[in-house]
Amino acid sequence: MPNKDLITIESVIPNMRVANKKQALLELSERAAQLSGLDAREIFDALLQRERLGSTGVGNGIAIPHSKLAKAQTLFGVFARLEKPINFDSLDAQPVDILFLLIAPDSAGADHLTALSRVARSLRDKGLVAKLRATHDASAIYSLLVQAPKSYAA
Repeated sequence: MPNKDLITIESVIPNMRVANKKQALLELSERAAQLSGLDAREIFDALLQRERLGSTGVGNGIAIPHSKLAKAQTLFGVFARLEKPINFDSLDAQPVDILFLLIAPDSAGADHLTALSRVARSLRDKGLVAKLRATHDASAIYSLLVQAPKSYAA
């Protein structure tokens, strides 16, 4: 499942201004709700519950908050580039400035894990992440995210 199947240009937030992890998750939840018709509070609560299990801050300034929701009809994502890095309780204790939210239906099963793996793999590309950090335009960020990296293009 390529990133283009997960996001749209409307799901890219190029300059999110937040002060902390909770606020970031709230902003992501609100955008996800606008795009999906799901309830923002349900998304936010599910994300908080997932974070209690362990931080989704994967290191190198990147977090991939994710959850499954019974009312979700499809697998989708929201990308945010933060104006200023925030503490996200990441595995490497470094602040986060790149967030890729992933929401899946309860029935998604392996598709959820496949999408999560693909997002994580694409965000391990240091060149891509450097470009994402340097870009402040939603359409340019979207273009970067949906390009299939050479290392695993079909």
